[in-house]
Amino acid sequence: MVKLLDFWAPWCGPCRIMNPVIEDLEKELEGKVEVVKINVDEKPDEAAKYEVMSIPTYLILKEGKEVGRKIGVTGKQDLLKLING
Repeated sequence: MVKLLDFWAPWCGPCRIMNPVIEDLEKELEGKVEVVKINVDEKPDEAAKYEVMSIPTYLILKEGKEVGRKIGVTGKQDLLKLING
């Protein structure tokens, strides 16, 4: 299954802006894409593992390998392109 990793933090303004977009994608792609929200304050090791230097960062994993990455506020269509790419 394809995974969308969402690296975020509660204090991050851009992360809050993106939250409705991610929730919308999660509903739209239910059963096709697993959305995993990773709070970088609670799981700094996960952020380090994927070399996440700023948030929000979105990673697309297929078969456990990174196939796409988007950093910062972005549109839903851009994330869909990454997922379907």
